[in-house]
Amino acid sequence: MRVITQQTLGGPEVLTIVDAPEPQPLPTEVLVRVKAIGLNPLEALLRAGAFPPLLGRPPFILGWDISGVVEEGALTYRFRPGDEVFGMPLFPRAASAYAEVVSAPALHLARKPASLSHVEASALPVVGLTAWQGLVDLGGVAEGDRVLVHGGGGGVGHVAIQIAKALGAHVIATASGSKRKFVEGLGADEVIDYTAVDFTEAVRDIDVVLDTIGGDTVERSLQVLRPGGHLVTAVAEEDSELTAKYEAAGMRFSGIAVDPDPVALRGLVELVEQGSLRVHVQETFPFERVADAHRLLDGGHLQGKIVLTV
Repeated sequence: MRVITQQTLGGPEVLTIVDAPEPQPLPTEVLVRVKAIGLNPLEALLRAGAFPPLLGRPPFILGWDISGVVEEGALTYRFRPGDEVFGMPLFPRAASAYAEVVSAPALHLARKPASLSHVEASALPVVGLTAWQGLVDLGGVAEGDRVLVHGGGGGVGHVAIQIAKALGAHVIATASGSKRKFVEGLGADEVIDYTAVDFTEAVRDIDVVLDTIGGDTVERSLQVLRPGGHLVTAVAEEDSELTAKYEAAGMRFSGIAVDPDPVALRGLVELVEQGSLRVHVQETFPFERVADAHRLLDGGHLQGKIVLTV
């Protein structure tokens, strides 16, 4: 099989395609013939060495988001050969998903909804699980809550808007003016163009803020929360100073690190099957053009996700 690996840290040009032996599934794992691979900004940071080394030093194989077909299962009752599956196996440990074949714990996969193509399904796990765990598990969003999603046009943000709406929330999203129609089409009740308007002057009484931007957005969001409100950030780690500042103001502050939760993955499937959730893919690239895909990742300001087809 072919895999995409790198021998050194650096720009997209360090990504190379080589031949490698197929992995052997352990008990409770399945072998998946990959059809599509979702790409995430974290992978560009890991490639360049601009993020704590989850995968250690090169050589390594990036990637977690996959959709494909089960070829072989060991001692698992969950799937049979021929089943179409998707998921985010093993995160934050290496899943080596930039490959034609991946061995993954069956518990970390779900059956692909029939309404999603492999391209769409591969784009969903990391962003979908991040949004679900931030809004449902940590934020406890309920009907009637006011939810602010920072970066509503991005990967996590565009899914978060739809999850919050499905939970019955009033959703406000920040996005650039060029993404207004896209974000409104996702169901956002209000859209704030952050390039023209200071969100701290435009909204108040927010129950839950989901931050996908980082920087001073995290601290400034304290100004828009209602008493007892909760800031959940998907891009900043737990910060004892910020936590103390939020708690002193009667608020909560949480940093989220996504994990491959099968309950949340099934929750995403249910929303897809109900027609309440779709995933937007900005662009697809063939496996051989992974460097071009990473150049687009490096540029930022994406609308939805980027996917490699295998």
